[in-house]
Amino acid sequence: MLNLTVHVKPGSRKGPLVVDDPESTPEHASVTVFLQQRAVEGAANDALVALLANHFKVAKRDVSIIRGHTSKIKHLRIDRS
Repeated sequence: MLNLTVHVKPGSRKGPLVVDDPESTPEHASVTVFLQQRAVEGAANDALVALLANHFKVAKRDVSIIRGHTSKIKHLRIDRS
């Protein structure tokens, strides 16, 4: 299981892109994610879950948003079973 802090940049021209944060440590992993989808009706959250599932090579059901559903800073849990 991996707990991850994600800084989401919705509506970005760079996206979809996952960038490791330089301050990230094994105990406190964090990334910045650039998404083309806008934060409207959960579209950015759905795209975030799909992108991180693909990035970490797990099923979408194994990626869950713990905190920050309406925030640009989110806390996620990724189950790697």
